[in-house]
Amino acid sequence: MNNNGTTINKNAQQIHEPLFQVTKRAYTTWQKAWIIRAVAIAVALVICAVVIVLVTGLNPLNVYGTMFEGNFGTERKIWNLLREIAMLLCVSLAVTPAFKMKFWNIGAEGQSLIGALASVACMIYLGDKLPNGVLIPVMLISSVLAGALWGLIPAYFKAKFNTNETLFTLMMNYIAMQLVAFCIVFWENPKNSNNVGVINSSSKSGWLPVIGDQKYLLPVLIVALLTAVMFIYLRYSKQGYEISVVGESQNTAKYVGINVKKVVLRTMAISGAICGIAGFLITSGVDHSIRSDTIGGLGFTAIMVSWLAKFNPIYMVLSSFLIVFLEIGASSIATDFKLNESIADVLTGIILFFIIGSEFFIQYKLKFHKRDKKEA
Repeated sequence: MNNNGTTINKNAQQIHEPLFQVTKRAYTTWQKAWIIRAVAIAVALVICAVVIVLVTGLNPLNVYGTMFEGNFGTERKIWNLLREIAMLLCVSLAVTPAFKMKFWNIGAEGQSLIGALASVACMIYLGDKLPNGVLIPVMLISSVLAGALWGLIPAYFKAKFNTNETLFTLMMNYIAMQLVAFCIVFWENPKNSNNVGVINSSSKSGWLPVIGDQKYLLPVLIVALLTAVMFIYLRYSKQGYEISVVGESQNTAKYVGINVKKVVLRTMAISGAICGIAGFLITSGVDHSIRSDTIGGLGFTAIMVSWLAKFNPIYMVLSSFLIVFLEIGASSIATDFKLNESIADVLTGIILFFIIGSEFFIQYKLKFHKRDKKEA
């Protein structure tokens, strides 16, 4: 009975609960998070096996064995795997500070390419004038400065005029590509080849030294050291704390006395500088040459690596390994079974889809309800 004395007909009232409810998890341990990811990968492999049987008629175990063989079959393949992981990880480390600050730096491709261009310019113009012990540090410094400058340009316009950093950094990728194409015209070897070829192949000036007969060991060690430094910087330094606060709320950062514009400029300079290091390692330690597509899309793949790892440099090692393993394995499947590369890309896409989708279940949980009717 209500205040007016009327009776509510509760017999006609029906209470319906939803079939399921999505709620945000208060906290998820890292062990549970990786268990969820492992389950997602296992389910993805089962679905991939069904696709393989339906489309190709091949034994899925043979296909998965080929993926493993393509990555770990020989010592050379293992070092190629480590090289690809190191280069992807380096660019991923570069975009992480900016993304943690919620500055959407989509320009890592161009920043790395500009760093590579500066490195190659030093190899070409100073290769016969400086000893290798001096030339390599000059190349590194030039690459770092070039990458930092390329990162500072969009950061300045963002801080000064509040421009859209996503479009700005994306467009600067194409400017970097055209600058490289322009320089290649002057460096062509032979002329009219649109390719500079291997630079200083006889003198090896500007080439990173080989350690223990392993060409890629030094670049891998440099990236491993850089990973540890970035982990400490983001987790324990004052500047890392400021990046986190700015990423959470710029108003809060201003309230506690943090100079947001300064943090944006500094962080993007660091992001671009690490991209410059990636460009230096690719030209000095891997390719010893340059093309408009030298970076090979690492700047965009690095975004997924950084997000999957929740901006944690240590976890980025695992996510970089996973993505590189899938890419190399897909290529091996296409080659060994003489398949169209599209089917290999489909399998890679399915696995990545489930990995990305697993992040939903790490952040949220589903609570199911029984559908019933409650009557008074």
